[in-house]
Amino acid sequence: MKTVLLAGFAPFNGESLNPAWEAVAMLQGYADATFRVESRQLPCAFGSARQILSDFVKELSPALVVVVGQAGGRPDITIERVAINVDDAPIKDNAGQQPIDQVIAEDGPAAYFATLPLKSIVCALRELGIPASVSQSAGTFVCNHVFYGLMHFLATQMPNSRIGAGFIHIPYLPAQAANRPGAPSMALDTVVMGLQCAIQVALSTSEDRKEAGGTTH
Repeated sequence: MKTVLLAGFAPFNGESLNPAWEAVAMLQGYADATFRVESRQLPCAFGSARQILSDFVKELSPALVVVVGQAGGRPDITIERVAINVDDAPIKDNAGQQPIDQVIAEDGPAAYFATLPLKSIVCALRELGIPASVSQSAGTFVCNHVFYGLMHFLATQMPNSRIGAGFIHIPYLPAQAANRPGAPSMALDTVVMGLQCAIQVALSTSEDRKEAGGTTH
């Protein structure tokens, strides 16, 4: 049976919850005849989150790694295409760090692409009635830091592993949006259903769709 490593971040920036972890935690043990999900929490902290995720990968030897983060202000589930080799934090992380214009990996390329079937996942989500799109930017905060760190770790430490990997951003939950007039949100049950769908598509798709559209960010 294949293992799927699903990781989500702890609350940050004074929030009492993070929808990424709320959704990821609900999927612990989610399985069918071919796979089982192992959910893990990551700290919202530069450096340590990247290292902890690498340790989880070594521990679990997963076939698929998906990291989930909050993207407040986005109205849909966004599948990230690219991670860039820079930390440029608009706010401090939970460890009080705020790196500005810092390279993540001195020996790494400018960017890495996700190895998820991005457009196939978006199409499957939309068929379920869940708003979704491909995103071209994971930002420059801890989400991108971890996304880049994951891809760099797989490329340099496990180059022959063929582990599928990528990052998914999700909107605020309704309870968070209630304190932010006009902010879009998505129900937790919908996010969980979307992540289930993304996992199933990622594990069953050998070649992504080649078609225009599906990108809004």
